[in-house]
Amino acid sequence: MPKRSAATTRALEQGRRPAGAAERANRLYESLRNLIVRGQLAPGARIVETEVAERFGVSRTPVRAAFQRLEREGYVIASTTHQARMTVAPLTREDVGELLEIVGELEGLAARSAARLTDEERERLAKDLASMNAEFRRAASAKSAQPGKLYELDERFHRRYVEAGAGSRLRTLHEAVKPQAERYIRMYIALLTDTVPTAGGEHDAIIEAIRSGNAVAAQRAVQTNWRHAADRLVRAIDVMGEQGNW
Repeated sequence: MPKRSAATTRALEQGRRPAGAAERANRLYESLRNLIVRGQLAPGARIVETEVAERFGVSRTPVRAAFQRLEREGYVIASTTHQARMTVAPLTREDVGELLEIVGELEGLAARSAARLTDEERERLAKDLASMNAEFRRAASAKSAQPGKLYELDERFHRRYVEAGAGSRLRTLHEAVKPQAERYIRMYIALLTDTVPTAGGEHDAIIEAIRSGNAVAAQRAVQTNWRHAADRLVRAIDVMGEQGNW
């Protein structure tokens, strides 16, 4: 085997370093995003570069990269006076309408594709969705309905037809946007439990359109479900107030 030159060795070492840094930045981004989505970093909370670096045991370089990505995707807002400081994006009436409309469009496209699957695939998908929707309704009607469980069941329902119908590009877009909607739903879900019967009926329309192979109706049913979800969240925000907007 030919001996490597010093220049080749240096080039390989330089090629490895960015990959390692990118991996660290990506892991840090995912950790911070999860904390934000689940409300452990509350809307309006300040995040300081040096504190994050110390907390996660990394240098400030991957923290900066993670901050930049979080800012691009709308999870944090940069300080106008301190470059190394971010604020967790607030939850507002204005934002939730636009955000859930985007989610509805993306998931509507996935449902449209799911309704074009083979008869056998559609029937199997429809049965799965019907079972999930029934569990969703049962959980809501329980004596002590658990908001967190209701969210997980609703998310599971939507994820099933998205995974069945979405291609790789659509999934990538969906995975970037959907967690932002999750922030709102998790924060206000306790005020939405009485709307489950309505949401369950909207789910029925999605199931029937997919089962019958009506792609247009499936897309429209998903869009309607998310538009109504935005309306329900706006009403919840009116009661509970915007979070982190000060």
